[in-house]
Amino acid sequence: MNPVLKPLALLGRFLLALIFVDAGFRKLGAISAVAANMDKHGIPHADMLVWGVIALELGGGLALMAGFLARLVALLFFFYLIALVVLFHPYWTFPAGEAAAQRTEFFGHLSMMGGMLLVVAFGAGPYSIDRLIFGRRADALPQAAE
Repeated sequence: MNPVLKPLALLGRFLLALIFVDAGFRKLGAISAVAANMDKHGIPHADMLVWGVIALELGGGLALMAGFLARLVALLFFFYLIALVVLFHPYWTFPAGEAAAQRTEFFGHLSMMGGMLLVVAFGAGPYSIDRLIFGRRADALPQAAE
């Protein structure tokens, strides 16, 4: 790999994860409000699940930044983002005045899903904990038996 390009995976992971780390920290300061919002959207046991959301956003975001179990974390975020898109941002169900903002959120989440799939497909890159632990095989996808 071109040495100039090596840090780009690290920068990309950092930027992709930054929104989740920020959201996780903000949720820590508003747990009851976040749980109420989750409950309003029909999520059962929101008062308990809010802690899982915070753990994923904070812990998963920091892990993705560091490139630790990056493929697994990115896959978890991919499925988490599907839930967010479906439960919180179905813009076509909102009144016209709110639909534009929800549409922006919807497509923003779809874009993040694309970034997560890139991490799943290509790994964390050369500057990552995965590379330190697993070496170059951290970037290789398992091959199907023929």
